[in-house]
Amino acid sequence: MTHHLKASPETCAWGYFDAALAPALEVESGSVVVIDTVSGGPGQIPDPASGRHIPPELFDIHARSPRQEPGHILTGPVAVTGARPGQVLQVDILDVTLRQDWGWNIIRPLSGTLPLEFPEARTEIIPLDLDAMTGQLSWGLELPLKPFFGVMGVAPPPNWGRISTIQPRAHGGNLDNKELVAGTTLFLPVHAEGALFSCGDGHGVQGDGEVCVTAIETALQGRFRLTLRDDMELSTPQAETPTHLITMGLHEDLNRCAEMALREMIALIVARTGLSREDAYMLCSLAGDLRITQTVNGNKGVHMMMETALLSQGAV
Repeated sequence: MTHHLKASPETCAWGYFDAALAPALEVESGSVVVIDTVSGGPGQIPDPASGRHIPPELFDIHARSPRQEPGHILTGPVAVTGARPGQVLQVDILDVTLRQDWGWNIIRPLSGTLPLEFPEARTEIIPLDLDAMTGQLSWGLELPLKPFFGVMGVAPPPNWGRISTIQPRAHGGNLDNKELVAGTTLFLPVHAEGALFSCGDGHGVQGDGEVCVTAIETALQGRFRLTLRDDMELSTPQAETPTHLITMGLHEDLNRCAEMALREMIALIVARTGLSREDAYMLCSLAGDLRITQTVNGNKGVHMMMETALLSQGAV
């Protein structure tokens, strides 16, 4: 059975994760859930006279869902029956589709990777061609789209209370990892009963770094399979594409981020192959790729990618 969770004031939380938030939907482990999301505040929508499709629920959310914390509009949470702290939630990203024919990008003073160099605020509405899967930039460039959710996460530990969606943490959240497209699997450590999965912050396309604070922000629909795992132990999110393993480091300091992502990849290689830590460390130096995920969310991100095929050759 496939469940469908639509975006509405009753199913969206604006700006926060909270383990105390009542689930909008509860499903059994292994269920497929289609989730609709919206994007942006009243200042990030096109003129209604433009003819662009604006999901009507966005206006209702603006009117009836107060922004509790600075951050994104999330749809959820989805509780998974029987989920408990210490387990892992496997999120198979089966499909990601655009819900509207426009996106937005903003530059804000005192924000971004160069916070003092762009003192003027700017909001850009970017037309999206859903057939060609391109975004039309103002100087004529047709930029290919690769949609993914910037925010996918479970509830944080209950003793954290209500937290902003902006900073990515151990529960996932605002990972802004452009590798998490359809066909990828995300693994999230569970911190609260039910796991309580939410998503939002749809991106039409984003570069590593997301340097000006935003991607092409837009409304997306995701189709996910949510499965509980008792055979994994995680302290931070990990992912797997059809070709690569991904580990992640999340911290205010990029050096620490790199160390965390590397350390997790070494442990993952050792667990999968039986190689020594020294051999795994060497392999990471020879074949692993450290990439800057984003530099703009308070907690920065670095992810390490390793080709899965390399781990089946000559393993102990």
